[in-house]
Amino acid sequence: MTRFVAAHEVGVVRGGRQVLGDVTVTAPAGEITALTGPSGSGKSTLIAALAGLEPVTTGRIVWEDTVVGPRSRDLRHRCGLVLQGYGLVSLLSAAENVELVLQAQGVARAEVRDRAREALAAVGLDGAGDHLVEQLSGGQQQRVAVARAVVGRPEVLFADEPTAELDPATRDRVLHVLLAEAHRGAVVVLATHDRYVADVADAEVELEDGRVVAGSA
Repeated sequence: MTRFVAAHEVGVVRGGRQVLGDVTVTAPAGEITALTGPSGSGKSTLIAALAGLEPVTTGRIVWEDTVVGPRSRDLRHRCGLVLQGYGLVSLLSAAENVELVLQAQGVARAEVRDRAREALAAVGLDGAGDHLVEQLSGGQQQRVAVARAVVGRPEVLFADEPTAELDPATRDRVLHVLLAEAHRGAVVVLATHDRYVADVADAEVELEDGRVVAGSA
């Protein structure tokens, strides 16, 4: 398992504008690290940079002893992602979207079905597996994205506003799933506007105008 994911003096310039500046953050395994701050503070960009999806202009991203860069595709199979927009395949069912991760890992067909069903049940969607994604509400799609992110038992889990569209009871259910991933030993980093979610996390890093203004750094 990956023991930590870190950004060291990371800067991101996009379209001539500095989106992140001199950000240093370490997210250890076995804990949830929450990124907080107002809209436009750089939370989503930092999530993408940590996941290797956003190239950094200065500094570096490391997963333990591996520097993450444009060619770090070998890290993707170790990572679970919940990004804004969810990234689901609309013409597939909820279960089929979750199963794709396990199929890519070469998991046996019978186990694929069982584990996908369990992941959907964990987020409260045990009766929605056969529904096409385009038939689901935004909150349901969000939960499918969480189920897809955790079903492969990733070493590292990044989640961008994973509870944004959820009612309190469903939010608690999803948080339970994310906490279980941390307890399993994964690195869990999430961006959130929700103070309740941030308070549940083990550590909080507050961003403002692309810089760390409070928290672990």
